[in-house]
Order: sequence, then C-alpha cells, then structure tokens
Amino acid sequence: MTFDLLTALVAFAFVTVITPGPNNLMLMASGANFGFRRTVPHMLGIGLGFPAMVFCVGIGVMQVFDLWPPSYTILKTLSVAYLLYLAWKIANAAPPARAADGHDGRPLTFLQSAAFQWVNPKAWSMALSAITLYASGRDLAAVLWVAAVYVLVSAISTTSWTVLGQQMRRLLKNPARLRVFNWIMAALLVATLIPVLWPAQG
Repeated sequence: MTFDLLTALVAFAFVTVITPGPNNLMLMASGANFGFRRTVPHMLGIGLGFPAMVFCVGIGVMQVFDLWPPSYTILKTLSVAYLLYLAWKIANAAPPARAADGHDGRPLTFLQSAAFQWVNPKAWSMALSAITLYASGRDLAAVLWVAAVYVLVSAISTTSWTVLGQQMRRLLKNPARLRVFNWIMAALLVATLIPVLWPAQG
C-alpha cells in the first residue's frame, strides 16, 4: 500500500469511526452511567471486534449473502431487534451509584460489544466501503492494512466518546437529569435505524 493510499485510508477510517453512530452513542451513555474504567471492556470489544469484522469481510464473508440471499434479511431483522433492545437498556439504566453496586444494569462486556459489530448497520456499511475502496483486490496484505488502521483509529474514537460521557457525568448526578439523558441517547440510537428501515431511493 502506497503512502498516499495509506494516508487516505487513515482519514477515511477516522471520519467513519468518530462520527455519531450506535457504537459511539452507546459508549457515551456507558461513560455517563458507569464511568471510564467499567466501560473499558466495551471499548476493547469495539476496538478489536470491528477490525476483526473488517478482516472477515475482506477475505470474503460477504459471499454468504450472494450464496444465500435470505441471510441479508435475517441480519437486518437481528440488527433492528438488538438495537431496540440496547436502546431499552440505555433508557432504563440505573443511576451511577446503583449501577456501581451491580443493580439494574451493567456495561456491555468485551464479547457482547465485539459480537454487536455483526448486527450494527453502520459497521457493515463502514466495513464494505473500506474494503471496496482500499482493498478492492482482496489481497491479504491490503485487507490487513485496512484492519490495522481501524484498530488505531478506533482506539482514538472509543476513548474520546467514553471520556465525553464520563465528563457529562458531573452534570448528570441528579437522577432526573440522568434519566432524561438516557432517554435522549436511547432515542438517538433508535434513530440510527432510519437508514436501515427506510433507505434512500435513487
């Protein structure tokens, strides 16, 4: 991979991971509700799980959709159902003090966060675009470069969004404010489904 192409890939990857989406909204909500330390497994699940997904897409996992078209409908249904479930969990998250004691909620684990990438509509869009633009030949070296860049930029993005949520925690000590914040985050998470359910025409 040439330096110019690598630079373009880094810029593309950074923009796609730093912009709001299901992962970042959930990280901000987790940072606000559970703090930075307890959100670290969630962060690692995204930071390593998404690049692993990019790698799998690059080596041909998308052929499954070509060989068995109903699999796309199944994936879309699972995506919608799981995002709605996560939105419900965020909306009903416990106040920080109770969450720290293990009551009424806990942050996503590493495995839950990594697995979520496979039903995250934005993650699929990002992975397909990155492979198509920067590893179109699907050679192993190029696919590994794309995955490695996403490991790097994901570390920046996950840390930034979690810290943002953690800093907001100071303003959300009042349970009523936290409840409003969680409902707003849940609504925004549900809103990310709009392009999935009603894709743009033309």
